[in-house]
Amino acid sequence: MMFLKGKFQLQQLPAHYLQAAINGVIPQENGILQSDYGGETIPGPAFDPTSHPASAPAPSSSSAFRPVMPSRQIVERQPRMLDFRVEYRDRNVDVVLEDSCTVGEIKQILENELQIPVSKMLLKGWKTGDVEDSTVLKSLHLPKNNSLYVLTPDLPPPSSSSHAGALQESLNQNFMLIITHREVQREYNLNFSGSSTIQEVKRNVYDLTSIPVRHQLWEGWPASATDDSMCLAESGLSYPCHRLTVGRRSSPAQTREQSEEQSTDVHMVSDSDGDDFEDASEFGVDDGEVFGMASSALRKSPMMPENAENEGDALLQFTAEFSSRYGDCHPVFFIGSLEAAFQEAFYVKARDRKLLAIYLHHDESVLTNVFCSQMLCAESIVSYLSQNFITWAWDLTKDANRARFLTMCNRHFGSVVAQTIRTQKTDQFPLFLIIMGKRSSNEVLNVIQGNTTVDELMMRLMAAMEIFTAQQQEDIKDEDEREARENVKREQDEAYRLSLEADRAKREAHEREMAEQFRLEQIRKEQEEEREAIRLSLEQALPPEPKEENAEPVSKLRIRTPSGEFLERRFLASNKLQIVFDFVASKGFPWDEFKLLSTFPRRDVTQLDPNKSLLEVKLFPQETLFLEAKE
Repeated sequence: MMFLKGKFQLQQLPAHYLQAAINGVIPQENGILQSDYGGETIPGPAFDPTSHPASAPAPSSSSAFRPVMPSRQIVERQPRMLDFRVEYRDRNVDVVLEDSCTVGEIKQILENELQIPVSKMLLKGWKTGDVEDSTVLKSLHLPKNNSLYVLTPDLPPPSSSSHAGALQESLNQNFMLIITHREVQREYNLNFSGSSTIQEVKRNVYDLTSIPVRHQLWEGWPASATDDSMCLAESGLSYPCHRLTVGRRSSPAQTREQSEEQSTDVHMVSDSDGDDFEDASEFGVDDGEVFGMASSALRKSPMMPENAENEGDALLQFTAEFSSRYGDCHPVFFIGSLEAAFQEAFYVKARDRKLLAIYLHHDESVLTNVFCSQMLCAESIVSYLSQNFITWAWDLTKDANRARFLTMCNRHFGSVVAQTIRTQKTDQFPLFLIIMGKRSSNEVLNVIQGNTTVDELMMRLMAAMEIFTAQQQEDIKDEDEREARENVKREQDEAYRLSLEADRAKREAHEREMAEQFRLEQIRKEQEEEREAIRLSLEQALPPEPKEENAEPVSKLRIRTPSGEFLERRFLASNKLQIVFDFVASKGFPWDEFKLLSTFPRRDVTQLDPNKSLLEVKLFPQETLFLEAKE
């Protein structure tokens, strides 16, 4: 290998030197490790417990914090809850389901919320493309929080009151652009406000695809989108989402050059002697890996934009670029800030907590390509991480992003951890931090460097999981006891509240009863006073009782009361019957409550004309009457 005039060129090398270089970079993974977690076999060196004593450190990686013991125990997976925010026109619907549910169950919930038949509904926004209703959510490897949208092409759009009002509304709306990169057949789901311009969209696509705006060849823009300075609200895009396709516009010279490259052998000539050598691709190894070249020089776009304002947007690009480089089989990276990842992993019920795995990427490290493609994207590692960890990632290649992460690290983990990461050399990256949340602080269980194997990475993850499981069981016990105490206290408080309410109800009922009795007593007294006043006035108004010997005829009446007593009085035969009624009323028997009856013949005297005389009604010379209460 020679470096001449600043230009990297290769000289013919002996085969055994090239083979030695390959073996020095790529870990040998010919052994098979049999694990007892789900009967799965993991490619890598066979694990012999006798050759790995507990007190000896791992030969190829180190932990700056806490030694962990390998363990083969796997904790039974708890149900994982997934949050979906589904957007339909101007509405947002939040749906929370277990990952064991299907896509069809989400549609059934949306049918009740949006009043849209499932048959008219297209649920879009899946990172894996369109999915069937019978697809189980767990098989999609989704993050905790997901954004979807509903299309209803068979239903008419809502009418707008005016063009100006519709335009203003569109400017405030967010458009989802589903952009397909034609050359790599990859989709990007990008959100833009209605006030964003077409030029801004194309610049963002340049950041993702490394296709300059002048070389972008688009399909799918509406016919009205004729000017790149036009905002999306005016361009005629479909709302809430619109599909576009972008590719690279090739010039004739580029097409001819690509054809020549495909039809000729690739070799690099040394300036010194002009000897040829065979391309290293015959050995199936990338040149950058063999000779320690920086992998970033071979790639088109960075993993993460520098000085990204929003961590979620930066991680969206990180995930897209990671998939583009290493395929779709990779850990599900949490999209959001580090604080949001803490909330997701630690600040939930003890049964739902998980470990937090932080992947720190560095494009300048020679180990990055091997670690990502062979270890981090191994199916066993991906499956284990998705079940037991929340995985968050960050790219430290750019100095600004490195400084930003060290600031976050110092704030959340302390200066010791930040200093440890700061002193890591480039060739020690990538790093894998295993974080466990505790009551007062977050503890870094392990720091795994990039020079590891699949077997060792899996054993370290399992060892961290064993420590976490023991702590989780204690937390669950404490949480259950605390909830039990709180439930008892709530029950006591509720019983006390009900007792107070019952006492208050009894007291109020007694007060109402006493008030009613007092009111009735007052009414009774008033009625008695009124009766007494009426009785006295009637008694005073009665004519004097005539003597037995009187010049005028006298009628003697004997009246029997309901209690058996007799009232006797003499009346003039010429007196009116009303005087008899007034006499009876003056004794406490008003004629509107009692009736006066004669015996022979039996008749109701109170029904007779009160203005007639006693002689006329035949109550002369004497008569016995009796009082009877009216019904």
